[in-house]
Parts: sequence; C-alpha cells; structure tokens
Amino acid sequence: MDFGLVLQTDPPASTVVELMRRAEGQGFRYGWTFDSAVLWQEPFVVHSRILDHTERLIVGPMVTNPGTRTWEVTASTFATLNDMYGNRTVCGIGRGDSAMRVAGRKPNTLARLGEAMGVIRDLAEGREAVVGGQPLRLPWVRDGKLPVWMAAYGPRALALAGRAADGLILQLADPYLVKSMIEAVRTAASDAGRDPDAVTICVAAPAYVSGDLVHARDQCRWFGGMVGNHVADLVARYGEHSALVPEALTSYITSREGYDYSHHGRAGNPSADFVPDEIVDRFCVLGPVEAHVEKLTALRELGVDQFAVYNMHDAREDLIDAYGAAVIPALNS
Repeated sequence: MDFGLVLQTDPPASTVVELMRRAEGQGFRYGWTFDSAVLWQEPFVVHSRILDHTERLIVGPMVTNPGTRTWEVTASTFATLNDMYGNRTVCGIGRGDSAMRVAGRKPNTLARLGEAMGVIRDLAEGREAVVGGQPLRLPWVRDGKLPVWMAAYGPRALALAGRAADGLILQLADPYLVKSMIEAVRTAASDAGRDPDAVTICVAAPAYVSGDLVHARDQCRWFGGMVGNHVADLVARYGEHSALVPEALTSYITSREGYDYSHHGRAGNPSADFVPDEIVDRFCVLGPVEAHVEKLTALRELGVDQFAVYNMHDAREDLIDAYGAAVIPALNS
C-alpha cells in the first residue's frame, strides 16, 4: 500500500515543504495539498517548491476542479512541473467544493468534469484536445505523463470515475462504504470495456495516533463536517432516503445547519459540531498504532492502493514519524 500526506497550503509555504520532506523521509510516496485559491496559497507554486526539495515524492492537488482555471492552463501547469521534475505529478480533480462556493459559484457539473479530465490529460501528455471548440496542443510536451484521479461519492460520480478516471479518491475511511464504492467503480469500468483493476483506489482521511480517543476525535471531527458538504449535495439530488445513496453515508447530516468555510478543514471547526463520535471513528483512522494497522489492512484487502493522510491537527510531525516507524512498514512487510 502506498501512503500520501495531505496538507493545506497555509503560509509559510516553507512549513508545507518541510513536512513533505519529512514525509518522504518516512516512506510516504505522495504529497497532496488542498486547492482553494481564496482560502489558502496557490498550490501549484508550492508544488514546485516541494518537487524541488524532494527526490521521489509524487505531488498533486486533492483536489483541483474544472472551474477555477481554464483547462489548458491546468494542463500546462502540470506539464511544466513534469518537464522540470520528471513526471512526478498526479491530477486529483473533482466538482469543486470550497474553491467554487467561496468564490460565489456552484460546483461544476459531472458532464463538465468528465470532459475536463480527458482534455487536461490529453494536453498534459502532448496530444491534441478541443477546448471551447478550438483544437489545441502543447507543442513543447515530450514524454509527458499525467494520471487523473477523480474524487467521488455519489452513484453518478462513481460511475464516471470508473469510465474515465485513472484513479478514484474516496474521502472517507469507512470500510463498509469503501467496499460498496469500489465495487461501483469497478463495475462501471468493466461495463466501459476497461480493466477494473487498472483504476487506482486512494482512500483519504484524517489519522491521529493516540490512546486518547476523546482528544483524537476532537482533532479530526472537522472531517465529518467537510464530507457533510458533499453528502448534503447528494441528499439534495437523490432525496433523504434514496436507495441510490447508502443511509450509512447520509443519515448523520440530519442536524447539520449550514457551513462556514472560514474554518474549512481545520481542527475545532464549529461547523462540525453536529458530527457524532461514531462518524469520526468510521470516517477517520484513530487510536494507537495497532488500530491504524488493523483498519488499513482491512482497507487494503478491499482493494485500496493508497491511504492519503489528512494531517490537519496538533500532532503533524508525530503522525508522520509514527507512520514511518510502524504503520508503513507493517502494511508493506
């Protein structure tokens, strides 16, 4: 199993770079950052610095979207980084939550997302693509490679990921939900004539190594609030008790009362007060090292290829070191 580290690009950027360097030294293979231009610093600028200060780390956004940048700009940015650092990027992409809503726009449609994924990949790998009716190609790209991994929860999004994405990003670590979502993606891939096992599966969630579960939950409760934004969209589309969306995903947002993006993805987020302990335990990876190894082993057996750790809490260095010393070796022994 691969491991990734997920950070927000809070200033100073030097701290983000140093944490990524630390993670690479402890055996992490991927470095991810949020992408929300109003809330945090521009990630691709920071990505360039991370790539320059690491040797093997694969870097990308978790996640960008098709609406805040034109597609040729996104493709050119990835292609430039790949040319400079040897194809060490991955494009995590979704409809856009905070990046779009904070700017007063709605998240992108799945149709737009699907089209953008193909265009961005083609342009970044040197092929011609049509953007707004105009055929374009980046003539300077040589031997470019850009995997595109799509974030998804709902049935239509999971089907799109299976048909068109190189990888799936599942932003929760509940084995029950992960199992059903992987099955949906693999089925869609097979129905589209693709090899279902060729779709990389990445589970992304907070992790906190501690025997103090009360404190660990409080540090990671924000995640249930963040996931709740996407769940609320699913409930609005499919209904509160739809057979298309599992109740195990949707039932906990019944007491949700809006969301303040100024606390997005941060420990102590007051907009996550509605999230019960049970959801924190299901969606995150908490407890002593042995509990992390047990849960991640179960996820690996379901077909998860990477666990990407959201590391927004008060023990960032300790988490990286604990995973490097005990968790990563146990999962790859």
